[in-house]
Amino acid sequence: MRYNKNVFLGGLLALSFATSPLYAAVSASEAARLGKDLTPFGSVKAGNEAGTIPAWDGGLTEAPEGYEGTGQHHINPFPEDDVLFTITASNMDQFSDHLSDGVRAMLEIYPTTFKVPVYQSRRTHAVPEWVEENIRKNAVNATIVGQSEGLDGAFGGYPFPILHGNNEQKAWQVMWNHLTRWRGISGTRRTSEVAVQANGDYNLVTSQQEVFFNFYNPEGGQEDLDNVIFYYLSFTQSPPRLAGGAILVHETLNQIISPRNGWGYNAGQRRVRRAPNLGYDSPIAAADNLRTADDTDIFNGAMDRYNWSYKGMKEIYIPYNNYRLSEKGTPYSEILGMSHLNPDLTRWELHRVHIVEADLKEGERHIYAKRRFYVDADSWNTLLVDQYDGRGELWRVTFGMAKNYYELPGVWTTLDVYHDLQARRYHVLGLDTEEPNTRVFTDDVPNKRYFSPASLRRRSVR
Repeated sequence: MRYNKNVFLGGLLALSFATSPLYAAVSASEAARLGKDLTPFGSVKAGNEAGTIPAWDGGLTEAPEGYEGTGQHHINPFPEDDVLFTITASNMDQFSDHLSDGVRAMLEIYPTTFKVPVYQSRRTHAVPEWVEENIRKNAVNATIVGQSEGLDGAFGGYPFPILHGNNEQKAWQVMWNHLTRWRGISGTRRTSEVAVQANGDYNLVTSQQEVFFNFYNPEGGQEDLDNVIFYYLSFTQSPPRLAGGAILVHETLNQIISPRNGWGYNAGQRRVRRAPNLGYDSPIAAADNLRTADDTDIFNGAMDRYNWSYKGMKEIYIPYNNYRLSEKGTPYSEILGMSHLNPDLTRWELHRVHIVEADLKEGERHIYAKRRFYVDADSWNTLLVDQYDGRGELWRVTFGMAKNYYELPGVWTTLDVYHDLQARRYHVLGLDTEEPNTRVFTDDVPNKRYFSPASLRRRSVR
């Protein structure tokens, strides 16, 4: 069984935190609720009173018959499930209490094409036992440093399975659970992203990606963490105008000590350079400016430009168990509609979500003046985001189309979708149904030199 040898970042962090407030963790008696009335990751184990959300019964931990292992496109474990009902522009008022503002806006803007097919709710999220053990340790040890610049005392599991403190502190905790959520140890994939124009046209940008989630390094310890949550490499393979470029990211745990480190490889110049603007609202070229740097992964990076508040938990229809969107051989042209994904391939379920709002601080700059996050209470994945412009108008709406990766096990998104309501365009990240394989997960712990700038250049010029 894997375990962490040391959940602290060591003397260097202790010195840096000496003058920063540390928000206390929960008591041992409160943490003892994990695995009892709470799931091992902190959500309410019981179902709701209406019976529309079931009790958590351990999640989905076994693959369906016919699944041969990681890398194979996933087989739908619920092929017999039928649509219970469909929410459309004409009946959405009946379900308004369970819809995000962004989903309502999509129904209003695309009344004849966008719809929300609702299925039986299945609470499929699960984590390995060694992650459960670390979550229990984190519950009594994890603390937020400063104004949410970093963490102390957390490793190998969600830092804050039980929210506590004031609204701001709870909001930070929710977002840190999202930033450090369980997605395996190491993985590779070849996927495409597209920016779909108002007339439905699009061009694929295909890349090979590799990631090592250092926060879940099974060897653990101060000498292994080095203030890095994960290491990420991406090599662009097409179209020709972008092919050969690459990017390397070291995502840091504590932004006080070191902001995110990023490097880019320019194939034309055959040079690796630091990427100083790889954060906040820097535009992403491959997304045709429909996604900012901190939109990536639904949300990532520093939180210091916003004031954060926790708005409580609510039952909301969110994209869940979306296996049809990732079935091998489904043409991208069938997945991608003119203004949004093909709704007939999507699956929505009623789940409990934590709602967090972020308001831009006075004097700070970002293209989004306000952001509202809907975070799945089981998996801590942010699956819906409403983003507002400086006039207070809803501008962009993000969907994380989630499913359970039963080989991990755990819930993560299969597609990330970014809608620009004003431009009537959208961007999709993660298409791989036309590829021979999907994500490949391993328990490998690579040498850190593999994710160095020098390695980036060597691998890019091969």
